[in-house]
Parts: sequence; structure tokens; C-alpha cells
Amino acid sequence: MIVLGIESSCDETACGIVDGDGRVLANELYSQIPEHAPFGGVVPEVAARAHLEKVGPIVRAALDKAGIALPDVDVVAYTRGPGLMGPVLVGASFARGLAAALGKPAAGINHLEGHIAAARLSHPDLEPPFLALTVSGGHTQIDRALPGFRFETLGQTRDDAAGEAFDKCGKLLGLGYPAGPYVSREAKNGDRSAFRFPRALRGVDTLDFSFSGLKSAVLRLVESRPAEELLARRADVCAGLEEAIVDMLTERALQAGQATGIKTLAVCGGVSANPRLREKLPAELEKRGMKALFPDLRYCTDNGAMIAGAALFRLKSQCLVFEHLPVSPGLELGEFLQ
Repeated sequence: MIVLGIESSCDETACGIVDGDGRVLANELYSQIPEHAPFGGVVPEVAARAHLEKVGPIVRAALDKAGIALPDVDVVAYTRGPGLMGPVLVGASFARGLAAALGKPAAGINHLEGHIAAARLSHPDLEPPFLALTVSGGHTQIDRALPGFRFETLGQTRDDAAGEAFDKCGKLLGLGYPAGPYVSREAKNGDRSAFRFPRALRGVDTLDFSFSGLKSAVLRLVESRPAEELLARRADVCAGLEEAIVDMLTERALQAGQATGIKTLAVCGGVSANPRLREKLPAELEKRGMKALFPDLRYCTDNGAMIAGAALFRLKSQCLVFEHLPVSPGLELGEFLQ
């Protein structure tokens, strides 16, 4: 069994290939950071055009990496959402066209389930029920994963995502794009107690998140301090910002564990690569008899292997919805991969 997965929900064009044992044979990616850096954020139209240009070569690169030919592929999986409409349509159209040309079934995969599958690729023994904390630039939520590929959302952000808070606050501080990794690097040399930023909904009986107040607090700080002082103390500000976000995520994870009695938490999404989160969250959960599982760093951000993996896990549990597309004699495989 060979599953090819295409991910195009935002600003990364990716293709991953997994075999029937869940081994990742290839995981190729093109990052659009250079295209969006001048704008300080993702421009949907620019992203869609970049996907259109790069998806063919990325699929070819993945096939070459895996050492397989297109006819060896059994299922073509793709991200069906959530995501930016243009980028999602490019990836979905390419994948469904490729499947039709091959005479193989296609399968649309939820992007968030793909992130959860990334944790399962890294931890093959992870089986439901477990908790999943998905933290990225567009999503922050905690779900209960149940047998039969059922997911119950226990809490989600009421406004902004944690990754967006990292990026937007980092931008306010004059850091590069995307700012999240720059904030983390600066924070390593900062005093985490020098600036105390708000932890929204602390002590409230909810599993929801909120990060808009944190962004406002950083904005007020930037507007009230001289530029020279902010530059001199930027590491301290980043450390305080990072600590506030990690604290909020950790508190909700502990509450979810207490509410459900589930002891295993899978942490996934781009922010799961954050070193402070990987350090503090497992330590705090361990005190309550829980454990946190993180994907390998290569599977944290958007990637094709997670989409292929999600399709494989569903296929093995007979929970995959196939799209059997009519084969068109006018489709030439070579056209897809130029």
C-alpha cells in the first residue's frame, strides 16, 4: 500500500508518501516564506499562484525520493480544508486530477486531523482515546480523539490562534517573518519574569483559549516605551510573551486531562516545535500523571506526510471516504509533473 499526500492549505506546498506500515518514504516541501516576507504575512492570491507553480515539481521530487513511479501509488490524499480557499483548491484540483489520470481513488483529509496524524507517525503506539492539542498559526484547540476516527472538540480559541500571537507580536517588536521562531530564539536569552503579560481566561471554567488580549498588551508596551529601550530589552519581552503563551496552553492541557481522565496528550501543529513548550508542558503534565507526545520536528509544520498518514490510518480502520473519479483518456501524467 502506497499513499501519496498533498498539502496546500496555506503557504507551504508539500507532498509526502507513506507505505502500508506507516513508514515515511518521502516528505518534500517548498516553503513560500520568500514570497510573503515583503508583505509581513500570507497573501492568499500569491500563495495560490506559488502552489500552482510548485505542486508538480514537489510531487516529482517526492516520487524520486521514495524511489517509486506514479503507477505504484494506490491512493492520492489531499487537504480539503480548513485553509485558504485558493491554495486549498489548487492542491485539491491537482490531487483529484492526478488520481483520475492514474485511475486510482482520491481522498480529502481534514487539515487538523493531518496534524494529529503527524503525532501518530512519530509515535506508532499512540491509539485513541487520547487528547490532541493542535497549536498553529491558524488554529488553537484541544480535542478528544476517540476510536473510529471521531473527534470531540473540548475547547478552541475565541479569537486569535497562538501561532498568530507569536507572529503578530514578533512583528510589533521588529522581528523577521515569520516571527514565531525569532521570538523563541530571542527568548532564550531573556528574563521570563521581567514582563508579566496577561493569561486570558485563567481560573475560568472553560477549555477555550484567548490570545487577543495578549497581542493588545504587547502593542501597548511597544507604544509606551522608547524604541531604544525596547531594542535593548527585546529578549526579555520575547521571554515574557513566550511564557504567557506556554502557560495558557499548559493550563488548558491540565484542565482537559482532569476533566476527561485521559492521561495522554498529543501536541501538534507548528507551535509544537517551540522549545519552551516542549520543555515545560511535559514537565507539568508529568506532575499530574500525564504524558505529552510531540511529533518529530520535521512533522510539526504543514507537510504532506501528515496528510498521507491520516489517509493511511483511516484506510487501515476502514474509515476512509474514497472519491472514485472517472478516468479521462485526455489526461497525460507528464503534464502534472512539469
